[in-house]
Amino acid sequence: MNDIVVRDDLSLVRTGTQDFVTVVLAGQTLGIPVLSVHDVLNPQQITRIPLAPSWVSGVLNLRGKIVTAIDLRQRLGLPPLEKGKQSMSVVVEHKDEPYSLQIDTVGEVLSLDDADFERNPVTLDTRWREVSRGIYRLENKLLPILDVDRLLAFESNGKAA
Repeated sequence: MNDIVVRDDLSLVRTGTQDFVTVVLAGQTLGIPVLSVHDVLNPQQITRIPLAPSWVSGVLNLRGKIVTAIDLRQRLGLPPLEKGKQSMSVVVEHKDEPYSLQIDTVGEVLSLDDADFERNPVTLDTRWREVSRGIYRLENKLLPILDVDRLLAFESNGKAA
């Protein structure tokens, strides 16, 4: 059962846990709420789309449904994946449309305590801060939690395919 707790900084948090799928992108581990993840895919054949933004890799066919593939490295201004390596994908939904987020690798599913969730620290790299809801401090690293809606907010960057 979830309860509400007031933190020292007077913010309210639910007590309980949430599950996150961890993914790695350019050496940074990120969390995506497990309820937002529809599928995890191995490398897929992607069909390019002429005149699409550079961060739209193209589209793929997922069980008869057309899914827009987003190159997260390109979207976040990161260097491309090393030659010879293929990206995996995590399929999420944004505004009732499926999107395949191309990432380097998928990690594990973590169940984290809501009370440990923190706002983004000012020292967090800007590219992660702009697409993160906040962070969890793990034993030896920070785990930014991706805000899928902010990440896929195309209104400011042109529409996807």
